[in-house]
Order: sequence, then structure tokens, then C-alpha cells
Amino acid sequence: MERSRRLARRPLVTLLTAAALAASGMTALSSAARAADADLAANGGFESGLDGWTCTAGKAVTSPVRSGTGALEATPAGADNARCAQTVAVKPDSQYTLTGHVRGTYVYLGASGTGTTDVSTWAQSAPDWQRLSTTFRTGPSTTRVTIYTHGWYGTGAYHADDISLTGPGGETGQPPAPPAGLTAGSATSSSVALSWSPVPGATGYAVYRDGTKVRTVTGTSTTVTGLAPSTAYAFQVTALNDAGESARSATVTVTTAEQPDGGGSDLPAHALVGYLHASFANGSGYTRLADVPDSWDVIDLAFGEPTSVTSGDIRFERCPVTECPNVESDAEFKAAIKAKQAAGKKVLISIGGQNGQVQLTTTAARDTFVSSVSKIIDEYGLDGLDIDFEGHSLSLNADDTDFRNPKTPVIVNLISALKTLKAKYGDDFVLTMAPETFFVQLGYQYYGTGKWGGQDPRAGAYLPVIHALRDDLTLLHVQDYNSGPIMGLDNQYHSMGGADFHIAMTDMLLTGFPVAGDATKFFPPLRPDQVAIGMPASTNAGNGHVPPAEVNKALNCLTEKTDCGSYTTHGTWPALRGLMTWSINWDRYSNWEFQKNFDAYFG
Repeated sequence: MERSRRLARRPLVTLLTAAALAASGMTALSSAARAADADLAANGGFESGLDGWTCTAGKAVTSPVRSGTGALEATPAGADNARCAQTVAVKPDSQYTLTGHVRGTYVYLGASGTGTTDVSTWAQSAPDWQRLSTTFRTGPSTTRVTIYTHGWYGTGAYHADDISLTGPGGETGQPPAPPAGLTAGSATSSSVALSWSPVPGATGYAVYRDGTKVRTVTGTSTTVTGLAPSTAYAFQVTALNDAGESARSATVTVTTAEQPDGGGSDLPAHALVGYLHASFANGSGYTRLADVPDSWDVIDLAFGEPTSVTSGDIRFERCPVTECPNVESDAEFKAAIKAKQAAGKKVLISIGGQNGQVQLTTTAARDTFVSSVSKIIDEYGLDGLDIDFEGHSLSLNADDTDFRNPKTPVIVNLISALKTLKAKYGDDFVLTMAPETFFVQLGYQYYGTGKWGGQDPRAGAYLPVIHALRDDLTLLHVQDYNSGPIMGLDNQYHSMGGADFHIAMTDMLLTGFPVAGDATKFFPPLRPDQVAIGMPASTNAGNGHVPPAEVNKALNCLTEKTDCGSYTTHGTWPALRGLMTWSINWDRYSNWEFQKNFDAYFG
């Protein structure tokens, strides 16, 4: 009581002054706190494209946007939720607010690595821009937090804009020093191996080719693929960490090797490839090899088939007289092969087809495959081999998740067998492949059984074979027919029936793509001279036939970037090798419409 009375007798001005000072101090503290809080998200409005963000399936768009001129559009796939993320420097034991605006179905905004409780918020359905917000506190030793947005598997594109992380900024540190010791190792006609010395404090490295960043890696070596033969390239490397990117290393210049012949270098610049029903007739009738017009540059004899699915023992039985009354004799057939070769044509044995399932499950089957195929090639004096494995010939084991390092016996043994045949016959050996879209382009979305299992193990199963043999491969002509809808690099589904499907499917081969949406597992592009487009010759030949006008639109788009329609290609490839069709017999049945259009287009 006494103390209270003494305080009460203090002059009023003293109390007012103290109150004013207290209020001033409170204001100063509040201002200091606000000044310490900043928006730490880099390029949260996507005005600078995707700079600062790492996305599995995203792109910057100019519409729709909430503010400014840019926004994020990302399209989840069946095995990918289209996550876009960036790592931000923060202070330990501090409060943060994460906000963003989203559109779409099942859109998430969140933060991970907080050191306390990771947070996320989501919009189930946002037909127009909807604000999402969440807060978190960092742990006592947390200096980095990852903020992200993503959608949900296979639910369609979502949009995000104006993402911000508000709170005290952390120490960003210094970018690492530039790498030293950049050295080029072996160079093939399409690849160069690079290595360099590690840099203290680096968490990754960026590789530049002729001044353009082509990839980032975590280790100190990589092989750059998709290069042109006999071409000089200049390479540099930078080191990366959370604070940024170092200066570039010294330049190393490498010239790739000459293109391996592979039987392909003496093909015409634009080639017409067709399958000849040599062991059966079906509704198209039998066509003698000698009667095949000179327009056909590569003739695939269909088919060599195994004695059993897993034997590896391939036999080529010519069409019996009972089915093909006009079939030529063996002597006439072999003479026709020599005549075609004398005219500069290539005649191959095609293995597989719809009924010829081949599974090289053992090394014994592999060796039998090599010996039996060699016997056919030698008996008829053929130029090489076409692999037309369909159905259940190729599938991936559950633990086989990287196309660059396959483990599945049927895959490993096939690669080994083809490399053995190539080595046996040398540079003039022609090797072609005719997979279905399910085994190649579908690999952009799905690969094998997938992260959680349950997917078709055949999805993308041709990719390891193509990749392992890319330097030996003369032609890849994927069957752009009898196919379901396939997602292209624009993250839209494309269906048979028009030029768009052929453009999108071929663009994937010539651009390359992350397998199953994993940017660390990128399937490199093939050279355009290695690629032909597979099409049915007529409506009788298979689903997916398109008329000549649509064929020409596809060629115009891919070689000249005209007539592209709604799909935008990632390049222009005038060296695209040409067209493949099923089949020569069906084209003859249709008065050679496919061949005549090819001749007219390429002159």
C-alpha cells in the first residue's frame, strides 16, 4: 500500500513521458520485426519462367495469371504429381507464413524440412484463383526449408501464382568455387564422357555445351549424349549450392567420332521402309520380292519366329504354296535379294510380330538366338535384322527401375545378343527396331511396375534396349498405330487418326524425355537420321491409318515446322530419315497409295 501511494504522488508529466517512451519502444520493436520479415520465395510470380523452381512437369504460361504476366501450369501424370519446389534459406526457431494462389482440382501448397512439423494445405476444387495459406515454425537447427506446390495423379493441369514465404531471411552463404580438372574421356559418334575434380561445399554441378546448360548432376562425372557425329563441342562445368552457381570452369573442346556405318550411312537421305509378308499371305495376298517397286529402300521380311516363347531358336519359314500359290522358289527368292542389294536396297529378317513372342530368359536362349538368327542371315545373304518384339516379349522386373542399367534377364540378354550380332557382322550390319508406343513413348508417364507397384511391367520396356544400342541402331520406327492415347511432351494426351499423333510421338524421340517423370532419368534424343515414322499403309492394314494429306502435315511440321496444328515441336529436323509402313503387301492392295505419296513428297 505504501509503495502504491508513493507512485501515485509522482508528477503526471513523468508518467506521460514514460508511457510515450514505452509506446515509442514498442513501435520501434514492431517496425524492426516487420523489417526482418521478407518474402523469401524466389520468382514466386513466375515472371521469370521457372527460374528458381524445379518442376517435374511444369511450365510458365501467360494465361491464366492472377497478377503480372506469368503463372505456373503443371500437369500431373499417372505416376507423377507435377511437383514444383524450391529450397529457401531460413533462420532457426522462427515463424513463417506460406501463401499462394491456385486454380484446378486437388492443388497442394506446402513446406518440408521445417525441423518441426511439415505443413501443407490444399484446394479440392478451385475453378478460379483461390488463396491458400499455412504457417510453420522452424526447428532449432533448421537453415533450409523446401516450399512446393503439386497436384494429384492424373487429375489434369493446375495453375499456381504469387507464391510467397514471409519470415526472417537466413544466411545464404557463398556460391562454391568453379570446378577444376575438367577432362573429356571417350567420345563416340553421339556422346562424350566428362569428369572433373570435386568442389568443397558443392551440392551439384551444371554441365554446359556450347554455352547452354544441358544437365545438372550430383557427382563429378557424366556422359553427354544426343550429339552429332564428327562435330566439335565446347564443354564447361559449374558448381552449385544453396547460395548459387559458381563461375564456369575452363573450356574443354571435344570432336565426336564419325558416325558408325551401321548399314545406315549408305541409305538415301530419306528412306521408305516396308514389311513384306514373306511367310504368310493374309487378306492382302502374296507379293513376290522381285515385284516390290524400287521405291522401297529397306525391306523387312516378316517374320522369323521362335520354336517356343523361351527357346531363342528363331526359324524363318517361307509362305507355303497352299497359302501363297504364286510364291517363288528358294532360288528365285535368293536371287531377288541379291538383285535388290545390287540396286542399293537393304533386305532384313524381321523377328517377332504379333504371333512371334520371344523371351530370352536365359543365357542359353540368348546364345541360341544369336546362332539361329545368324544362320538365317547367312543362308539368305541378308543385310541385317529388325526387332519387332510385341505382346509379352519384353517386360521389366519389379526392381528394374533405371533404363540406363537394366536388370531384367529378357532385357539384358536381348541387348547382349544384338551387340554380339553387330560385332560379328561389323559396321555394315543394319539394325532396326519397330516397337509399339506402349513400350517407348508411354515410358514418359510409366516405367515398369512403378513406384508403388501395380502398373503393367511392359510399360517403357523397350527404352533400355534402344538406349544400350543407340550407337549401333540404324533405324527406330515406332509403330504409331494400334495404339491407345499417349501423353506427349506437352502433357496432353494424343490419339491416333491425324498428323498430331505422329508429330507428338516423333517429337518425343527427337527431343528426349524424363522417364516416368523423373528428371534424373532422362532418355536422350535419337539422331533424326535414326528415326522413321511408322504408319499403316491403308485402313485394312491396322488402326491409326491417316490419309496422305495428314502424312504430309506430319512431315512438314517435323522437317519445316509448318502445318503443326495444336502441337508445338521442340525442334526442326530436316534430316528425319523417312517413313515405315505395315505393309508393302497392303500398300500394293491399295494401289500403292502410301508409296506414291512418299515419292511425290520427297521427289
